[in-house]
Amino acid sequence: MKPRQRQSRILDVVARDGEATVDALALAFDVSAETIRRDLAALAETGALQKVHGGARRLRLYAEGSFQERMAEHAAAKAQIAEKLLAVIEPGDTLFMDTGTTTLFAAEALVRVPRLTVITNSLRIAQVMGRAEGGRVFLLGGLLAPDNAETLGQMAIEAIGRFQADHAVIGPAALDAQVGAMMADHDEAQIARSMCDNARTCVVLAHGAKLGRKAAHRICRLDEIDVLICDERPGDAFAAALRVAQV
Repeated sequence: MKPRQRQSRILDVVARDGEATVDALALAFDVSAETIRRDLAALAETGALQKVHGGARRLRLYAEGSFQERMAEHAAAKAQIAEKLLAVIEPGDTLFMDTGTTTLFAAEALVRVPRLTVITNSLRIAQVMGRAEGGRVFLLGGLLAPDNAETLGQMAIEAIGRFQADHAVIGPAALDAQVGAMMADHDEAQIARSMCDNARTCVVLAHGAKLGRKAAHRICRLDEIDVLICDERPGDAFAAALRVAQV
């Protein structure tokens, strides 16, 4: 059996049972455990399933925890992404920034860039960017979501449409080679989508754990992203998809 055929059947098993172990798959397909591990690694890299210790699970849509929980997750990666963003943003630029823990890390770095104009739905980002030298901050009005300290809804979306920005800096919950950038929350996805639609470039901030992850609500396709800033180099399959999409 060719690897592609075996991998297709592995997906069928995982889809049917929800999960499968390396040993059980090796026995079922009469191949070595190492061969199955390579198959699972290849499938996980394309986002087809979730590779776990000793086997694989059916891919589940990502659901976010509280803002404070997420602030403590992958903090070093987010700080590294924030520093890399400084190579993209120039003094005097106008930016959209959506609510998120990675974009909040980015704001802490961007206060060192003078004369920025920042349009955001995040109260936290607005407070941080208010410290920037010679900058201006526009806080979008709308329905307040207290946990994320953000504004949402039609009022915020209409306000976004009154601006044009150099960059939309967004922090999606998930990034998939086939689907693109996604959010776990419908209202947050609408905000991010509107920001991208009203900016010259779409800059996505995503640490490595988000690559290959799926969430419920799409922001944009991969080919609608201009710049991806990550803390690590994507795997070969994901990198190839980025090249095709001209990210």
